[in-house]
Amino acid sequence: MRRIHLEPRWLDQMIPDGFPAHTSTLITGPGGSGKPLIGNLIAAAWLRQGGSVVFMSLQYPTHEFIVSGLKKINQLELAEYGDRSAFLELDASLESLEMEAIHHLKANLVIPDVWDGAIEQACSMVADEGPGILVFGSALNLLLFSPTYGTETLARMKKTVAEDKRRTYLFSVSTTAKKDQIAELEAVADNLITSRSTKRPFRLFMRILRMKDTPFNSDEVQVPITPETLSEVKEIADHSRMRVIPLISKI
Repeated sequence: MRRIHLEPRWLDQMIPDGFPAHTSTLITGPGGSGKPLIGNLIAAAWLRQGGSVVFMSLQYPTHEFIVSGLKKINQLELAEYGDRSAFLELDASLESLEMEAIHHLKANLVIPDVWDGAIEQACSMVADEGPGILVFGSALNLLLFSPTYGTETLARMKKTVAEDKRRTYLFSVSTTAKKDQIAELEAVADNLITSRSTKRPFRLFMRILRMKDTPFNSDEVQVPITPETLSEVKEIADHSRMRVIPLISKI
């Protein structure tokens, strides 16, 4: 099994032999607890070590928030990895999917039949080299609010997480709502990380509960991200949820 060493050093020390490629990882925790920021740490290390990343972030209104977040928190200029990064953006108004720009795909991920095809097409837009392709999806629990497709979408997610080892999957989901469905995803993921946050001051904590065939430190640690940055990310995510959930709830 191929592994990559993570950045920064405190995170690498939590998985001393390296993060396992071609596995699935779920980051779970309450809404607004900073889960995508933990994912960004892994994604940045993945790019720096020669892999490619498909960003599928449902809680951000545009991909520019991903670009600015990686620059601010991870000191990573995503433009330098143009041939090894792509964006898969949720657009619930589409019947299927469409190309927005080079390395930028929009898709109605609420529809289960679109899920597999969109991921395949997005992955075809980046190089499959080094540790391979990392598909980093955040706030995927939003898709479960569809009364028509929620159950089948969950089944597709579970199948992807449990069975697809051609690439590496890193998904973050909120446990604030749909907790029973999220528990089903937790049960089939190879690796499981939990997060929580505190207020006054705003602090983010993470704990590794499971890591496939890899030793890890299970102690809870504080993620060294400033309260100001955490508040900014939470504000953007909260605004997007208020916009996205009503749309998905009608599909």
